[in-house]
Amino acid sequence: MTTTAPGPTRYMRDRVHGARITRPLRPFAWPAPDATPTEEIRLRRALLERDEPTAALVRAMREDRTVTMTQFRTALHRGVDAVTDAPAALRDYFAMLDDTPDWVDRDTIALGARTLRRVGKDAGDVLAYGSLLGGYNNSGPLPVLTGSGRLTGDRTVRRIAETAAWWNGCVADDGLERYGDGFTLSVHVRLMHAFVDYHHEHETEWDTADRGLPINQFDQAGTLGLFSVTFLLHTRVLGMRYTRREADAVLHLWCYVGWLMGVDEHWLPFDERAGLRMMYQIGASSPPADENSRDLAAALIDVPLRTDHARFRRLRRRYEYERGLSLATTLLGPAAVTALDVPLRPPWYPAGRLAVNIAKHHVVSRFPSGRRWVQRHGEKQLRDARQRILGGEIANVAPIPS
Repeated sequence: MTTTAPGPTRYMRDRVHGARITRPLRPFAWPAPDATPTEEIRLRRALLERDEPTAALVRAMREDRTVTMTQFRTALHRGVDAVTDAPAALRDYFAMLDDTPDWVDRDTIALGARTLRRVGKDAGDVLAYGSLLGGYNNSGPLPVLTGSGRLTGDRTVRRIAETAAWWNGCVADDGLERYGDGFTLSVHVRLMHAFVDYHHEHETEWDTADRGLPINQFDQAGTLGLFSVTFLLHTRVLGMRYTRREADAVLHLWCYVGWLMGVDEHWLPFDERAGLRMMYQIGASSPPADENSRDLAAALIDVPLRTDHARFRRLRRRYEYERGLSLATTLLGPAAVTALDVPLRPPWYPAGRLAVNIAKHHVVSRFPSGRRWVQRHGEKQLRDARQRILGGEIANVAPIPS
């Protein structure tokens, strides 16, 4: 990793706001939730650190013209040996990806994937109203999203579907094997991030001194944490039950995904308590919500109001809208949703899900046959949700920008 500019001013821009937004996480980051001086230096420096191997590959494609996108796709889906006269930059890149870290355990990844599939329909709700919406309270990287238009207006639904396609690929059986969907989609997204970083840094008026690099280790670590440690926390709020071994396996899976996507090993959430502490520190030091945050939040919250239903359209839309608001208020806390101009609602829906999930995951799944039923039911819910989100169309991850 390399440092390319002085420490960005976005870090700890509003300590009071950061403390208020992250207050619900603070109890889980004890006994010493606040960053030490050494940790603060590391956090600030992470804003100026990028995924250097992929940045070098993008330079080979954009500047040196020694690697083509066709060669990259062939190497990704068929192996670098399938590329005729493969350039050295491409061979080096895939040699790095194929050199799996010693800490990766395939059986543990399989358990983590199976555990995540068991969550069923609550997975999509937590990812949307906990992870995605909660991430908008960090306004630092949001110009990257609003500038592309990928998360505004009617394109919000497609972007959510694309994220769901990647998530489903990561948690599928063998999805993170070398040619599995989770592996290939994660590497695809990694290159896409590097292209976006290159574009904003070299071809726009991006203010690195204020915001850090467009795609940086600080924000990537925070995003990975939203899919891993805070996902576990939020699904527990809705009544999910994990054994210690299952929770560790979920984190192990996301650590490998994070490694595939270029997150430095220092920021991988190997331990749940340490991961929650890291997420608290990232949230507390992030710049507060701005107009970009509120525009993106409004687009996400309004998705149910634009969704078609075969019957009782107006009633279903209103129900789904209120359901989302109830989830957001419960999962993020009143301060976080108020900062995004999202209306507050009582926890009527999470209370109902809590009762259902306690029955399923704390009672029924205690028995072998019940556990098998809960697993099958959760996986069916995931398949149905993927079919439903775009009216039957199965989304794929967005193409890499030219």
